[in-house]
Amino acid sequence: MTVDEVQALAAAIRAEVAKAVVGQEETVDYMLVALFAGGHILLEGPPGTAKTLLAHSFARAVGLNFGRIQFTPDLMPGDIIGANLFNFQTSTFTLTRGPIFTDLLLADEINRTPPKTQAALLEAMQERTVTIDGDSLPLGDRFTVIATQNPIEQQGVYPLPEAQLDRFLFKQRVDYPSEEEERRIIATHGARKSAMSPEDWGVERRTDGATIAAAIEAVASIRLVDEVVNYIAALVRGTRSVADLESGASPRAGAMLAGAARARAAMDGRDFVIPDDVKALSPALLRHRLILAPAAEIDGRTVEEVVMGIIATIEAPR
Repeated sequence: MTVDEVQALAAAIRAEVAKAVVGQEETVDYMLVALFAGGHILLEGPPGTAKTLLAHSFARAVGLNFGRIQFTPDLMPGDIIGANLFNFQTSTFTLTRGPIFTDLLLADEINRTPPKTQAALLEAMQERTVTIDGDSLPLGDRFTVIATQNPIEQQGVYPLPEAQLDRFLFKQRVDYPSEEEERRIIATHGARKSAMSPEDWGVERRTDGATIAAAIEAVASIRLVDEVVNYIAALVRGTRSVADLESGASPRAGAMLAGAARARAAMDGRDFVIPDDVKALSPALLRHRLILAPAAEIDGRTVEEVVMGIIATIEAPR
């Protein structure tokens, strides 16, 4: 597959998702980058901003098997990955696979369940396998998690552990729509029944697993010159020497940023990465990996401000 074909594929998927979801173009682009880079994405926003519909429509457009887990305080790890259950008729144990065995998994309101249950996703997100009673079971190369969470300020939520957050390629903020977008939402969705599927909105399958695999292979071949590699390393290392940050980004963040930049370049029809790819993706890729120092929190600083400051101080290659 050529980069032009990757660009055309991304445009087709965007058009399908737009049939059901008004706005959220930036979020769809981040989801496409995550898909082509083999990463996972965390969507944070208030209830009612179409996060679930967006994930379901995206899965429909890319032709992947879709599964959903509604995370609740009483959810157990076995409810996610499955378990070996004893069959009294045959006196044997039978493997019952959990909902995690799918291609695209929507982990809805992931921060409403305790960290012990959240940890059930760690192995799956990193290695695309799960372990049940000592047996390692593959999930498939296309396994992707789209998780949603409500803002941590809301009641009844648990903060995601650092190890869990580090598995996500991006943390994207899903904000309220603009005034014009909100009028369009009211005009279109307000005239329909409340629970409509992407199929009801005319969202069609535009690709399949083989085509996605070819696109991922094309993305992996995008050129990343030494100057851009050095720039990524400087940005990541820069997060570890800023007084406003208590904890910086890991080497994994740099590797993920390189893969994401390749995907963005291909979606733009280029076979090479430019510094602007890195700059554009850095805030969403770094914001959930950095911890503000207590003094910076007291001063009202935000992680985004610190990241933008690091980007501004490190000279990009020409």
